[in-house]
Amino acid sequence: MRRTAQILGLILMMSAPSMAQTLNSKMMEKKITNPWKWQDSRSYVQAVEVKNVESTLYVSGQTAINDEGISSDEDMKTQLTKAIANLEKVITKAGFRCDGIVRLNIYTTATSELWPHFGILQDWIAKHNIKQALTMLEVKSLFETLKVELEATVVK
Repeated sequence: MRRTAQILGLILMMSAPSMAQTLNSKMMEKKITNPWKWQDSRSYVQAVEVKNVESTLYVSGQTAINDEGISSDEDMKTQLTKAIANLEKVITKAGFRCDGIVRLNIYTTATSELWPHFGILQDWIAKHNIKQALTMLEVKSLFETLKVELEATVVK
């Protein structure tokens, strides 16, 4: 009888961590806060609260740099398209999904050049059903010949 109790105790000790993990593992939840409606047409939200996160990915600024590490000297539209592709590549390669983006920072050397092509970014955001807080900053310069950089925080 004592031996049986010891074996049962050992089984419970070994299974307790996985049972606790199962009990504690909840689905990730996102809560969007938008006190106004005007931001909806600009493809972002005012705040994103995330609960029960399995993991967080902090993505360095992605730009129009090719696979050989050469910076683009092309126009803003081309650079924005390549920066988006590079951002998506890093996110998926890390095992995350684009719809997990909760924060997106945009750095550009010329907002006046970026605005005519902002629809490209908005279409990509809509395609992936991304609901992210967003900041856009015009900066004096970026690395070498680059005009736009996208930095993201992604959760799953």
